[in-house]
Amino acid sequence: MEAYAVIDTGGKQYRVEKGVILDVERLDAEAGKKVALDNVLAISDGKKLTVGTPLVSGAEVSVEVLEHYRAPKVVAFKRKRRKGYRKKQGHRQGLTRIKVLDLGGKKKAAPRKKKEESQEAEVKSGS
Repeated sequence: MEAYAVIDTGGKQYRVEKGVILDVERLDAEAGKKVALDNVLAISDGKKLTVGTPLVSGAEVSVEVLEHYRAPKVVAFKRKRRKGYRKKQGHRQGLTRIKVLDLGGKKKAAPRKKKEESQEAEVKSGS
């Protein structure tokens, strides 16, 4: 099994592996820069799968921005027969080509308070 992650960017979800090149909605970063995507929905190391609720806390995927470009034009043409109604509208989506460098796994979380310490704090604040 290969390690992979499921990320959310641009309102879409992508299953990515290390070294994969994919096109996503335009990111706000210059070409050649490295970016950390922290909207990780699930991450697997090849043996164990961690699914977030909705995000995996502390997980991030590092990517390199290769280029920005625009997708081919999509034309929406509306027409009603015998009425003389015609409407043409075009759209070109801005896209970013990225390369996945590292899945990163989980970052270390801040140390949690022990159960006894938190209970003592509650007792002191309550009285």
